[in-house]
Amino acid sequence: MRDHPISPVTEPLQYRAIGVVRGTYRPESDEQLTRGVLVDDQGQELEAVVLGRMLTLMRRHLAMEQPHLWVVYPRSRDGGHLHLQIAGIWEPSTLDRTDLSPVAEAEPVHDTLPEGDDFFSIRGELIFTRPESGDLVVKVRQQPRADGSRPLPFKLQLKGELPLDQLRHFVSLDVRRQGQDLQVEHCEAIAPMPTRGGKGRGGKGRGRRAEA
Repeated sequence: MRDHPISPVTEPLQYRAIGVVRGTYRPESDEQLTRGVLVDDQGQELEAVVLGRMLTLMRRHLAMEQPHLWVVYPRSRDGGHLHLQIAGIWEPSTLDRTDLSPVAEAEPVHDTLPEGDDFFSIRGELIFTRPESGDLVVKVRQQPRADGSRPLPFKLQLKGELPLDQLRHFVSLDVRRQGQDLQVEHCEAIAPMPTRGGKGRGGKGRGRRAEA
């Protein structure tokens, strides 16, 4: 059994973008509970939506006026602000293990994680890096949906100084949220991305099409 809301990697080129944010969820209105903001302990408001069964869980089991450690999927929005999709909660002291989240299965002693709050695991193709300004972009591909459709990949805007020679490589990043930014703390370049038909833009390989 696992004691962590972020599951271990099972494939070298496994895409993902997942993290944890501690905050108080405030819905947009009493009529629109699935959209709102997460407010952290500094008063920073993060745009958020609630996914799937989490809405029922929140209504039945959580004190919504209090902060919780949410399991979230990050997205980048225009203007550089962060958008979070709330997929679960990490709070074993409150919830049964079957209710924790789509990726959490165990019951550790504490409601905290070794990595601390605001930790994210980002894995994907580095498609842009500008070391002098600390800007970079990672493309993340999603798994096919239950109906067989394939969602489009999305791009995450991050902060960090990754060298140009890692461009068009599959990278694994440990990231920390700082306000509206996701700041890279550690990077591992896993492998160069293969080219399509032996050709790539400017001699660089393009991202492969296979889903992780």
